[in-house]
Amino acid sequence: MKAAAFEYVRAASLPDALKELQSAKPISGSQSMGPMLNLRLARPGRVVDVSRIADLRSVIESGDVVRVGAAVTHAEIEDGKHAPLCHPYLQHVAGGIAYRAIRNRGTIGGSLAHADPAADWPLALSALDARLELSKANGTRQVRASEFMLGAFTTLLEDGEIITAVLLPRLGSTLRWGYYKLCRKTGEFPHASAAAAFDARTGLARIVLGALDGPPAVLDDLARQIAQRGPAAATDDALAQAVASAMPNADGIDRSIHAAALERCLAQAFGVSNAHTA
Repeated sequence: MKAAAFEYVRAASLPDALKELQSAKPISGSQSMGPMLNLRLARPGRVVDVSRIADLRSVIESGDVVRVGAAVTHAEIEDGKHAPLCHPYLQHVAGGIAYRAIRNRGTIGGSLAHADPAADWPLALSALDARLELSKANGTRQVRASEFMLGAFTTLLEDGEIITAVLLPRLGSTLRWGYYKLCRKTGEFPHASAAAAFDARTGLARIVLGALDGPPAVLDDLARQIAQRGPAAATDDALAQAVASAMPNADGIDRSIHAAALERCLAQAFGVSNAHTA
């Protein structure tokens, strides 16, 4: 199929884009919006291209925060093009998104705004307790990444509002991290996924379960137990209980698959073959 007719505008600056977006839809890497246009699931009368805006393409360090422009691509993070993003966790996540052709065009902000429950960045950034900068013509606000997605393909974004940046904590060598997803084959969306981040220096202790029916689920109790007692707290029963609380309506097979992803994620974070045996 072909997209319904629409007007295309390329914004030269962020203020111009925000003004245009009061009566138009944004597009950047077009890896989500493009197929939706072609399938006529989206039929905007006007589309504003924000992919060339300098404010959305920059990566800036400020104290303990790294501001990542929403139009930075997955491939740029994977390749370490921006020094502040040259951390194994971010590069591992970016390098596992779909296929290289998609990573070359797809953007971190676009992935978040699309809000696919199986997508990588909503899960990975929730584990870091990152914040998102949302902007529209009359102002800017910040929200936690873990609170941004309300449901499948549903977010906190208001009319005329876009994600302009991701605000990451500065990641260092003390971060213990795991990121694991179960896919039928490389490049597909996962059937189950999990992310974990622990940093004794900053007090960060987060475990998040992904590829659910809605937003990623933050497993605060399990993360707290592991932060206090170490990976020995990640027993089979503890993992099963955490998964059951996150997906109360799932069947046993689905829970078992997510528990396996969670176990392997924690094993990756703590460098052991089975997290609960450490």
